[in-house]
Amino acid sequence: MKFTTINLGDNKIEVFNSFIGRETIVLNGKVVSEKSSITGATHHFKMIENDQEVTCKFILGYGLNGVVMSLYKDNKPVIESQKSIFFGFVFLTLICFGFVFFYNVIFH
Repeated sequence: MKFTTINLGDNKIEVFNSFIGRETIVLNGKVVSEKSSITGATHHFKMIENDQEVTCKFILGYGLNGVVMSLYKDNKPVIESQKSIFFGFVFLTLICFGFVFFYNVIFH
């Protein structure tokens, strides 16, 4: 499903994210990056802006309010979401609880 559309000058960036963790970045109708990730991924691609090639980095992840994203052109922020360690904290907590649960099941 489409997550968002970003219009930058003459360029149109579309971001798709599936329930099974497939992330797709489409630039002007062409797929420029595809990755599978449950926790979010970093996508790199190039686009033409003002007759010059621009290097882009698009980061998808999770924060307190759900999915967060950041977009950089030539390492300069265009869109920057607040960084959060919330998802990492929840993930580590679940791992610890799982370890304790299985330890008790196996050894007791």
